[in-house]
Amino acid sequence: MHKEDHVKGSETIRDIVIGMSDGLTVPFALAAGLSGAISSSGIVVTAGIAEIVAGSIAMGLGGFLAGRTEVDHYNSELKREYDEVERVPEQEKAEVKEVFAGFGLSENLQQQIADEMAKDKDKWVDFMMRYELGLEEPHANRATKSAITIGLSYIVGGVIPLSPYILIDSSQTALYYSCIVTLISLFIFGYFKSKLTGQPAISGAFKVVIIGALAAGAAFAMAKLINGK
Repeated sequence: MHKEDHVKGSETIRDIVIGMSDGLTVPFALAAGLSGAISSSGIVVTAGIAEIVAGSIAMGLGGFLAGRTEVDHYNSELKREYDEVERVPEQEKAEVKEVFAGFGLSENLQQQIADEMAKDKDKWVDFMMRYELGLEEPHANRATKSAITIGLSYIVGGVIPLSPYILIDSSQTALYYSCIVTLISLFIFGYFKSKLTGQPAISGAFKVVIIGALAAGAAFAMAKLINGK
């Protein structure tokens, strides 16, 4: 039996990727930068927790607003399509025919399909939304779910680079362990992200690691430079 392996729940996966990638990278860079300027892990932990709280709220709010915008845009276009099938049905039929012409169907068959589809306005409008505008109806709770998923993913990601500072008093020593733990986490995250999105897993993992390392390195170097002055 033929089995097709397709990734489902792409919206949730996207939200997790957004939250985790920023959660792993931003607090890691912040902690590294502070480690280059101060010796106490306590200050790093305090600043890190504050950043994780603020970052998760900001990211979650961004996800919520994006979700609401998606819903509002869909509803606006849906209303417009219903209006157009009422006012200019022949033009809408012609657009249906254009879609099937792209699949190589004959003129006669295109007309039959358009006439048959016009008998059910709901299905007709749904077809136009999907294949003319490329819009899928978003879930009613999409915005709230997106906000929660992104926010929680950010928190989970942010705790990882911060955890060594909670256990070790010296920020310089904690930084070494934070680098090890975070870079390993970034590699694992990048690996599975690439697998889920159908990209080369190993190269995708290394790309994520390099981005995180560059961000942390830049923050650490800048802190050292400013502190040196």
